[in-house]
Amino acid sequence: MLLGIFLGSLFPDLPAIIDQMGQGSTNIPLAIGLILMMIPPLAKVNYSRIPALFRNLKLFGIVFLFNWVLSPLLMFILARIFLPDQADYSVGLMLIGIAPCIAMVIVWNDLAGGDRDYVAALVAFNSIFQVLFYSVYAWVFITWLPEQFGFSGIAVSIPMSEIAKTVFIYLGIPFLIGFLLRNIILPLKGADWYSNKFLPRISPITLIALLFTIILMFSLKGQAILQLPFDVIRVAIPLTIFFAIMFFLAFFLARKSGAHYTEAVSIAFTSSGNNFELGIAVAIAVFGLHSGAAFAAVIGPLIEVPVLVLFVRFALSQKSKFNSSNF
Repeated sequence: MLLGIFLGSLFPDLPAIIDQMGQGSTNIPLAIGLILMMIPPLAKVNYSRIPALFRNLKLFGIVFLFNWVLSPLLMFILARIFLPDQADYSVGLMLIGIAPCIAMVIVWNDLAGGDRDYVAALVAFNSIFQVLFYSVYAWVFITWLPEQFGFSGIAVSIPMSEIAKTVFIYLGIPFLIGFLLRNIILPLKGADWYSNKFLPRISPITLIALLFTIILMFSLKGQAILQLPFDVIRVAIPLTIFFAIMFFLAFFLARKSGAHYTEAVSIAFTSSGNNFELGIAVAIAVFGLHSGAAFAAVIGPLIEVPVLVLFVRFALSQKSKFNSSNF
């Protein structure tokens, strides 16, 4: 993070150069980093197990409650409490709050020892729901609901094609690569070689790509962070509270519901992480690159990354508090 801020401030033209490496609202270097980051965890997923996981309606109900009911409501409340005079920043937060994570959650889950197959099923569910209802949620929480409380609503029009494209780039491509790697290499070389030779060789790609992505994100906004530190703090406070409430509430509720440690981790990170790729893309496409909404949306991952790294640490420290049968 410090290296990214340093590079962004030392080379003022760097953010513009990186920003030009894009196609539409998709930044190609960022997309490459995120896709490479997700391929090793997705190559470890047992895809034949995913259909059976959807039968656990109780745990899927928890995920739906957190991602599609509590998450947007909590973000709306926090935005109104901490940013009552900054409607554009509030919009940026809402564009993140109504989009559950479909990319980096797979990495957080893997680092914390969560159930890879289960988180893949949750991500697939959220992706489908996102494509179908993201535009509806944006209208409800950005246009309609603020007016019910005496605030000015902002009209937002988000085509489903834009959402579907983002979901395909950041989830569909790595999912497809991971699926093909497992279903082509494993039958050819055998399960022992695949698990003990191939996967250990490609696993470091995840952390390398994660570090690259973090440096890239912070370099893009290094100057803004230094020029508008108090604005960053104002946006960071509700985001930090949001991530903490969503993670700890989901983690302990899953544990009380009888979930295994691996399932509780998957549920907690799925509930607390957000699809900042989609939020940023929509903010830029609808309000412009230099808008307050885009600024707040970009601050989202800058806060989410260090906070969720700490949550990985916390989750690992809680492993011993689950019954041995939960492993």
